[in-house]
Amino acid sequence: MRKNVVVIEGDGVGPEVIKQAIKALNSIGKKFFHNFIYQKLLAGSKAIETLGNPMPKETIDSCLKSDAVLFGAIGNSKYEHYPIGMRPEDGLLKLRKKMELYCNIRPIITYPKINKLFLKKQQLDNINFLIFRELTGGIYFGKKGRSKNGKAAYDCCVYSRKEIQRIGKMAFQSALSRKKKITLVDKSNVLETSRLWREVIKEMASDYPDVLLEFLYIDNAAMQIIMNPKKFDIILTDNMFGDILSDEASVLTGSLGLLPSASIGKKKSLFEPVHGSYPQAEGKNIANPLGCILSASMMLEHFGMYKEKIFLEEAVKSSIKEKICTPDIISNSSVKTEDVGDYIEKYIKNH
Repeated sequence: MRKNVVVIEGDGVGPEVIKQAIKALNSIGKKFFHNFIYQKLLAGSKAIETLGNPMPKETIDSCLKSDAVLFGAIGNSKYEHYPIGMRPEDGLLKLRKKMELYCNIRPIITYPKINKLFLKKQQLDNINFLIFRELTGGIYFGKKGRSKNGKAAYDCCVYSRKEIQRIGKMAFQSALSRKKKITLVDKSNVLETSRLWREVIKEMASDYPDVLLEFLYIDNAAMQIIMNPKKFDIILTDNMFGDILSDEASVLTGSLGLLPSASIGKKKSLFEPVHGSYPQAEGKNIANPLGCILSASMMLEHFGMYKEKIFLEEAVKSSIKEKICTPDIISNSSVKTEDVGDYIEKYIKNH
């Protein structure tokens, strides 16, 4: 099978982790007779420096023509005082909007051999849930600004029934193939948008009688993720709450560097690790590439390459079992980013 993949390395450690994910994909391609064609394009701070735009039109157009997008990371504090629309993060928001990437899926899975939390070991064993985060609406995309005197600011949060229905449908359909349970996280005791979310999702639930639907306020959900994470199977929530909860949930896995994500659109999809640009590690060869490699495995699933996805995930599990891990997982580890990528590549080749 031949697939055209746009690769956006981005900022910080993005190029370093993307390199390892491509190693893994190429190894999968050789083993299962696939041909992945990569087109590397600019976005983020490098695009600002080169083209004066954090998300050039060429990049967007190529993403829309591709079979999928593999994304590294974006963000650079150098540009935090740039006007709205000209920061690296603004480029990513623009791409999400243009590609209509309305559904962000973040798996939260714990692996044996990793336990950095104060929780008892049995509370961390066998955690496996998904966060479905709405990605193109809400407060991040609402009208925002300052008063004329600069002493007040506002950010508007807006959602439509259509936006809620389309991600709700994906969550319910996913639930049917898992434990048939969805937890809607909101703040409906305060926010009108949350009341609309509850109303719409309750209506949809009647079409899925086998799926148990529960509701939690965001503050309680944040506590339950730490105290009782096994109660969750699918968390469905809005843009801002999903952003916060998925980063919080990363502590269960032992490292933010382990978390992959898939951003699903009407026609195209994008796959990226959750960890961000991590500028403190840039160029040091210590960034954890597993989040990016697991994002590539989600891309394989998107392509219908289910055996390949499982095989790649087995390679990741083996690397953790054998302690081929970067310092974020094993604090005294001397294993480098490249070493992890090399191990994954060889595992696929030799098994």
